[in-house]
Amino acid sequence: MRIAVTTPMGHVGQHVTSMLIRAGVRPLLLARTPEKIPHTVRHYADIVEADSSDPEQVTAATRGAEALYWVDPSAFSTDPLRDYALATGALVEAVTTNGIGRVVFQSSIGAEKRHGVGEIDGLAGTEVALDALDVDVTHLRCGYFFTNLLLDVEAVRQGRLRTVLPPDQELSWVAPRDIAEIATFMLLNTQWHGHRVQAVHGPQDLSWSQVATILTDHVGHPVRVERISDTEMREQYLAAGMPPKMADAVLGMSTGLRDDFRPEQPRTLATTTPTTLASWIHDELLPAL
Repeated sequence: MRIAVTTPMGHVGQHVTSMLIRAGVRPLLLARTPEKIPHTVRHYADIVEADSSDPEQVTAATRGAEALYWVDPSAFSTDPLRDYALATGALVEAVTTNGIGRVVFQSSIGAEKRHGVGEIDGLAGTEVALDALDVDVTHLRCGYFFTNLLLDVEAVRQGRLRTVLPPDQELSWVAPRDIAEIATFMLLNTQWHGHRVQAVHGPQDLSWSQVATILTDHVGHPVRVERISDTEMREQYLAAGMPPKMADAVLGMSTGLRDDFRPEQPRTLATTTPTTLASWIHDELLPAL
């Protein structure tokens, strides 16, 4: 089985890569900077340089692939939704030109709204484009990544997290490794067909207040959560160097999930994954602190 993997060293992709290798598959890795792939991986995988927004490169790189794990590349950008559209165009051209029969797409909770969720609107556009193709597609509607806390390491050190969400609003939080496990199962399982949505909800829904409590219990100092206005958060993003459209798109991922948002897929045995936030903190956050 020839399986292509994009963003093979990303938070999810690195685990998909290693899981496929352990399953006895030699994955085809598409990387913008192949030299960053560890030598320990190179022995077990085929690697090709490809920019996921370039249709010619993606099409050439995926020739011969039977299945594809696709991630829309998120990057520092002056216009992220334009970049998502470019990546979607490259994906569609590669799938149709090469006759790739199965795609597992890393999407997000909120994509079901289709509009009004910032960067997630770009993922919704990819879902719509894939659903227009006569191929087997699974959209992984993932919860909020634990690894997003790595972007707030300094805030965790200072004991103060900021959010525009109500502190007691619960959302699904998930470990990227658990997303990778489901993605790998989908890639290896040839029995499913059609267009499917598979939510990945993590072990439990958490509010920012609960996250702060869990952090307090494990990082060695109190951590509290503070709700700030949309304007304050946008100014914070701009001060960090984000271009205006990117600041709006990042902010929109939070504001679009407020106001009584409920995921389209309810939590079930099939959507619940095992890794807890506490265990992830010990494995990945504490070393970063």
